[in-house]
Amino acid sequence: MENKITPITLLTGYLGAGKTTLMNHVLTNQEGYKVAVIVNDIGEVNIDAKLIADGGFIQEKDDGKVVPLSNGCICCTLKEDLMQQIVDILKTRQFDYIMIEASGICEPLPIAQTITVLANSLEQYGLPKMCRLDNVVTVVDSMRLATEFGCGEDLVKDDIDEEDIENLIIEQIEFCNVIVLNKVDDVTEEQLNTVKAVIKKLQPNAKIIETNYAKVDVKEIMDTNNFDFEKITSSAGWIQELESDDNEEGHEHDEEHEHEEGHEHHEEHEHHNEEHEEHHSHHEHHHHEHHHDEGEAEEYGISTFVYASRKPFDVAKFEKYINESFPKSVIRCKGLVWFKSDYDMSYLFEQAGKQFKLSETGYWLASAPKEDLEEIVKNEPDALKDWDDEVGDRMIKLVFIGRNMDKEQIINDLDNLK
Repeated sequence: MENKITPITLLTGYLGAGKTTLMNHVLTNQEGYKVAVIVNDIGEVNIDAKLIADGGFIQEKDDGKVVPLSNGCICCTLKEDLMQQIVDILKTRQFDYIMIEASGICEPLPIAQTITVLANSLEQYGLPKMCRLDNVVTVVDSMRLATEFGCGEDLVKDDIDEEDIENLIIEQIEFCNVIVLNKVDDVTEEQLNTVKAVIKKLQPNAKIIETNYAKVDVKEIMDTNNFDFEKITSSAGWIQELESDDNEEGHEHDEEHEHEEGHEHHEEHEHHNEEHEEHHSHHEHHHHEHHHDEGEAEEYGISTFVYASRKPFDVAKFEKYINESFPKSVIRCKGLVWFKSDYDMSYLFEQAGKQFKLSETGYWLASAPKEDLEEIVKNEPDALKDWDDEVGDRMIKLVFIGRNMDKEQIINDLDNLK
């Protein structure tokens, strides 16, 4: 029997954006596909009555986990391990396609990782490769984005829930192949253009489909062969800004964005903070790259710049700035930071809306003993491409994406945090 590879589309988007409407549209216009749909909670699905079996009611089987639909499709609630549920569907060999509607409060990356791992490891289930992640589609509510991301002013509203809607929506936009920009008739042309400008800065590679009632050509989101995990994980706007900055500024100020993956090679090294503080106390070298169309106001005021410095922040000053003075005009800020009080540790800083996150990403290569560093360089020739004679690979490098940002003020404020 010929082995059939079943494509999988992952639908993401915040509550109310239109994911369920899009799924119902797909089920109505499948163009020959027999689709299995996996959702988080059948109570959120509200499958259109015309898709339900004759009689207008849902016939539940398997303790409510499977809902059979009149067109031969099924709808499963995600009440067990996602991998196992996909395998169970594949084993039936009854479906041509699987669509997964993620919860509105889910980040897409972990789900995509799960599907990708499964697609490459079905052998442990006694199966050949039978599935592939075909597409990650994020549905965006145009009005929500226009008002809550408003273009900057409303991004840090006091009445936003502490779950932080903005951060979640940004992560859903940053990790996808296709963005279905829904409810476009609910906003003005100016608002729509601003929203698109924001989206393109956050995720420059995704295809944007403007629509109402989530009506899209099914071919745009099914069986596209567009998903590439490596490409999508490096396609977010902040990552591309860092890479662009690396290319334009040369080696001296390159952002080692592989740190998140590479620091584990030397996490066991001991700190030598006192020695470093004494040795580098005079170090004042810092730079501010904002090379993208510098001096030219970008349309709708959406712009990006990179702040880079070879001098560490004072952690108390940094925390005070974040909590009291961080500009509302910044939509997204992300990158590496470095502190005097933890001289050998690199940190990843992330901001979206009211949410700020700071996490350790591992020791700087410069903190490794000489023999260990030589071994690292031997195995990773590019490890020293961004090396400073005094501080090694230690640096601050932050990407700012926002609307009508006062770049010089932000730069000045950051300079004063040292």
